[in-house]
Amino acid sequence: MTSTHDAPQTHGEALASGPTVYSGQEHSVGKAARKIVPRRALGDWDPSARGHDALQTILAQNETRDQRLVPIRHGRMAASPWTYYRGAAAVMAADLGSRPNTGITVQLCGDAHVLNFGLWNTPERTLAFDLRDFDETLPGPFEWDVLRFLASLVVLARDNNVADAAATEAVRAGFRGYRTWMRTYSGWPILDVWAEKFSVDELTGYIATPANGARLDSVIEKRAQKRTSRGASKKLTHLVDGRRMIKEEPPYRVHALADYTDVLNDVIVAYYASVPENVAALLRRFDLVDAVQQVVGVGSVGMRVFLNLAEEHETGDPLFFQIKQAAPSVYEKVVAPSVYDHHGQRVVNGQRLIQSASDMFLGWTTIGDWEFYVRQFRDGKVIPDGPTVSRALSQFAAACGHVLARAHARSGDARAIADYLGTSDKVEESVVRFAHAYADQTERDHAQLAAAVADGSIPSAPGWP
Repeated sequence: MTSTHDAPQTHGEALASGPTVYSGQEHSVGKAARKIVPRRALGDWDPSARGHDALQTILAQNETRDQRLVPIRHGRMAASPWTYYRGAAAVMAADLGSRPNTGITVQLCGDAHVLNFGLWNTPERTLAFDLRDFDETLPGPFEWDVLRFLASLVVLARDNNVADAAATEAVRAGFRGYRTWMRTYSGWPILDVWAEKFSVDELTGYIATPANGARLDSVIEKRAQKRTSRGASKKLTHLVDGRRMIKEEPPYRVHALADYTDVLNDVIVAYYASVPENVAALLRRFDLVDAVQQVVGVGSVGMRVFLNLAEEHETGDPLFFQIKQAAPSVYEKVVAPSVYDHHGQRVVNGQRLIQSASDMFLGWTTIGDWEFYVRQFRDGKVIPDGPTVSRALSQFAAACGHVLARAHARSGDARAIADYLGTSDKVEESVVRFAHAYADQTERDHAQLAAAVADGSIPSAPGWP
């Protein structure tokens, strides 16, 4: 697919430029939602009505985490309002859940902040740009993902000394990308929506300039080529008595395989049962040779995460995969419990529903009382960093808005969403207002946590090496 990004050009220009034809049912759903949540009301934020204490909401999450790692979580979140925002999905879920919602349901990413979009290899070995974090995925009102995404643009902009005016333009660009493409997808056959993928060429079409376009393509390709199991093996392992082992970096990466020897077979059997038989057959060609418990991200710190190294029987080719603890989604307290008994299955099936193409090794398993999902480690993943994104924030935001619209159109009613959003400036002005107001709230919440760290009220440790 190729697009100019001023207006969608795919599947015929008429789909983009002409009015969308709705059936009566979708039309009534979108119009009815405006009466439940007037579009101007999307921008409302009243701190006095939030109904919970942000710090206590953060601390309550520690109950399911490895207590040895909780101080690192606090240290990372205290570093800046941006790192706080990344770790505070539960806070925003409680805030969004306290407000009226449209009732137009999609499969939420649940944590659609701007740096949770990235590149990785599809099973066909081509790079795709898409959402990349699904720990909190759950069905919910479409606007919750949109508002978390747009507010993140302002928080990230401030963290990187981007002017408020430029942050506002990024919010507008992200919202327009979402609304424009949602209206376009509402006119497509659903099979075409599901077949849609967002390629590297499309991403560079958004963010490249005539001066850097070729260089940008080259940089992305080189980074993706390095981020493979073989690349990880070169960087993260060494030989110990002739065996390849993962290097330790306490407390962020420590050996763990010996602790789980008694249950290892059950863990592997459960995982194999969760993947297609052809994938299980491939996995049986590998032997697990090492595993470490690692600290990842910000919001995930304290959740039990294991990096595992397997080697092919004959060649010794490495395969890294990650086993990550899955807890109830932070949105379950404000919508409804997951329909899945196993939260690893919730994450995996949510990811498959949202993404245009998912990791072939996705699966789930159980270790004792803890539920986990399994995914390949790295495999071409190119994850943007804040300073780089901030230099082209509006362009990157537009690309993310496009991808978020496609994700929601896969699982939700694109026509109802498009009809609710309409074409006037009302919603755009509302979401700009909300994004700045919630960025202000994030700064206040961060200050509360940072003060608790500073006075010793909560334990803290250095967030990074």
